[in-house]
Amino acid sequence: MNLNNELTRLKDLVEKELDKTLPKVEGKQKNVIEAMRYSAFAGGKRLRPILVLKSCELVGGNIKDAMPFALALEMIHTYSLIHDDLPSMDDDDYRRGKPTNHKVYGESIAILAGDGLLNCAYETMINHITENIEDSKEYIKAFTVIAKASGVYGMIGGQVVDIMSESDSFDEKTLDFIHNHKTSALIEASIIAGGLIGGANKEELKRLKEYGKAIGLSFQIRDDILDIIGNKEKLGKDIGSDQSNQKATFVSLYGLEESERKTEKLCKKAINSLDIFNGDNKLFFKDLAEYLVLRDY
Repeated sequence: MNLNNELTRLKDLVEKELDKTLPKVEGKQKNVIEAMRYSAFAGGKRLRPILVLKSCELVGGNIKDAMPFALALEMIHTYSLIHDDLPSMDDDDYRRGKPTNHKVYGESIAILAGDGLLNCAYETMINHITENIEDSKEYIKAFTVIAKASGVYGMIGGQVVDIMSESDSFDEKTLDFIHNHKTSALIEASIIAGGLIGGANKEELKRLKEYGKAIGLSFQIRDDILDIIGNKEKLGKDIGSDQSNQKATFVSLYGLEESERKTEKLCKKAINSLDIFNGDNKLFFKDLAEYLVLRDY
């Protein structure tokens, strides 16, 4: 299995289904729906929904069953980016090479666009659960995992500590909390949700959790690294914003070389967690772990 080909195939599939699922630009809500779709289709790797689909396949499930949850995770992720970019938070002008949502639609509509995406995510999952109520047990478990990872004990909690740590001194414990909650939580939830929907057993779920935690942390550390050495055109945003905003990052605490060593260790840990699985889908996850450590955008 060629990793890039599979990522492209699944990205196209996710975007096709996302276009069908998001509200259409019409009616008195036209402005906010247009803003929602602007950020939802502004680019991006679609990593989280792809992880849902592939982890479902890895344990023998059907990606059609996992698609609503994959779409929901992309909506949640996109809403978080819209809010992250706001002047009251990271105050960024560009995201994925395009003006951020509030730069195009204004702060009020941007906030509501994020709110709209978050609510649409829950509507999408609940609709699928109610339409398949006789098989809803694993869907409800997946829904719960995603909801918790998105909330105050997950992504939002990490964002809060990230904001509070900008002007204060920070240590390893604080940094681990931020990374494990703000970024890693949704990535881990993506893999666990897919595994649950695919019918993973207890040991498989344990290994999927280990994999998700490892790549989630390595993904954020690589982001920290790219903020120093990355290319603005490839990243689609300004370089050095973490440093100028005095944000707590792995690089600012440990330096570039140690950060790179940490991602390599996490990559090996992720790959080792896959040893109970077999087939092409196992190879996909192995190649993905290596790709995330070396990516340049």
